[in-house]
Amino acid sequence: MKKASLLFLAIILFAVSVSCGHSVTNSDNDTYEYIDDYGQKITIPSHPKRVVSLSPAVTEIIFTLGADSILVGRTEFCSYPKEAAKIENIGGISNLNIEKVLSVKPDLIISGSMVPQKVVQQFEKMGVPLVCVVEKPVFDGLYENISKIGKLIGCSDKADSVNVLLRERVNMLMNQTPAESDNGTAEQQTPTVYYVVGFGSGGNFTAGGDTFINDIISMSGGKNIAAESKGWAFSVEALMQSNPDYILIRAEDSARFCQTAPYNNLSAVRHGKVIALQSGMIDLQVPRNIDVIQILRERIKQ
Repeated sequence: MKKASLLFLAIILFAVSVSCGHSVTNSDNDTYEYIDDYGQKITIPSHPKRVVSLSPAVTEIIFTLGADSILVGRTEFCSYPKEAAKIENIGGISNLNIEKVLSVKPDLIISGSMVPQKVVQQFEKMGVPLVCVVEKPVFDGLYENISKIGKLIGCSDKADSVNVLLRERVNMLMNQTPAESDNGTAEQQTPTVYYVVGFGSGGNFTAGGDTFINDIISMSGGKNIAAESKGWAFSVEALMQSNPDYILIRAEDSARFCQTAPYNNLSAVRHGKVIALQSGMIDLQVPRNIDVIQILRERIKQ
């Protein structure tokens, strides 16, 4: 399976090794009307050459499309891939430094869902188009967002090619033989999974059934114990009662979670079934979501 993952990575890297063309043409100064995910009608350039990303997911997708050469600014949270560190850091998201953004002279800004509406309006008044591409509540929204970002930066063909490869990888994973029991028959019981968004005195939070993360867990062969929940809040009592087979958590939170009561009494913690994920792999809607599907499917098979 690891070899297959590396093969797909190599194919995608080959597919995007030639960056989206941004050579000067007569049509480079063309603009068109675009309606973003919040229903805003925005006039944007057909071939933007200086793009600022206000979203880690947007930054990662632009890199996936091989178009990082047009990125002139990114937030301090845009840390993947590591090459993003070479791009000008324009600060935070909710506390955006507008002057810093303007200093890199963008002709297009692409944000996620964290940018306040008043900031969008401020950039509009300054004549800098800001387009919002937000995460979708279903897994297939990943393909939709790749297509949208591809269109915005003039890389629609690359986006289509990447989506084909990603879909092929997902199909390959989904068509794998399910785990088998000692007598050679497929297991009937679906293992339960809990994804930790937040925990402790500040409250317990997870991804409910109306999120793309719920889809990831289902596609991995697991059952989200919060599938019937809407939103993100989840009681510690419900978590302890469900006592999930597996825990998904960001790597930086894993050790503290496993050492904190009452979570250290969960069977997943006691039996080494806590899966620590690199930040952004599951909490952002990005191609790395497919890596999570592979990781969890492999763990469930063991």
